[in-house]
Amino acid sequence: MRISIVIPVLNDEEYLKVLLDNLAHQTVPADEIIVVDNGCTDGSAEVAKSAGAIVIVEKNIGIPAAAATGYDRATGEIIVRCDADSRPPADWLEKIYKKFVQDPTAGALTGPGFFYDLPLGTRWLGSALYALGYFFLLGSALATVPLWGSNMAFRSDLWTGVREQVSRTGTKIHDDLDLSCAAQQSFVLKFLPTLRVGAAGRVFLRPRGFRQSSLLAMNTLARHGGINGILNRWQLVLGLK
Repeated sequence: MRISIVIPVLNDEEYLKVLLDNLAHQTVPADEIIVVDNGCTDGSAEVAKSAGAIVIVEKNIGIPAAAATGYDRATGEIIVRCDADSRPPADWLEKIYKKFVQDPTAGALTGPGFFYDLPLGTRWLGSALYALGYFFLLGSALATVPLWGSNMAFRSDLWTGVREQVSRTGTKIHDDLDLSCAAQQSFVLKFLPTLRVGAAGRVFLRPRGFRQSSLLAMNTLARHGGINGILNRWQLVLGLK
């Protein structure tokens, strides 16, 4: 199976340099790396090209549009998504590849993360709190595993099945959560504890970052039925419908 990596980028030149170096040293290499330029005014596109990545432009600002454009361009049977600030270990793609080969029921994979740039004393606490909020609370709302955009992968047929259902406009939703909601009724989303990736703690370091992230999550759940959607998903999981 071929592996395509999609990275939405908006003025992330310095982060991107490190990420692309990490990806160049994977034990199982990607067949293509697609960097989606979402309006960069820095050297992100040049950094990507110099590393051998495919650069495509998405003029509609927002991760939902940029990510979807990248997925549409991907040619691999496995589509991997990360952010420019992701820091995957050398065996990241190997773990993804092996899991999809060994588990044909898995439609998508995600895993935990840690925030490498938080102060040392709060790094693990911040990572644990974010994991609790994202994977437990949002997982409860979805009645399944929510995919995390800094560290996720899915089969190309999953994207084919949901590409018309996800939002491609604006900046008011979480694209990874939106994809999870669209995919969860027809595909199995799985959490792989060993699939661990570093990420920048921007959600904590930006003013009102955590509040903004929470609002985007609520907007995304509202797009998929709000409270009624949550109840409906649990009824389906429990076999009550």
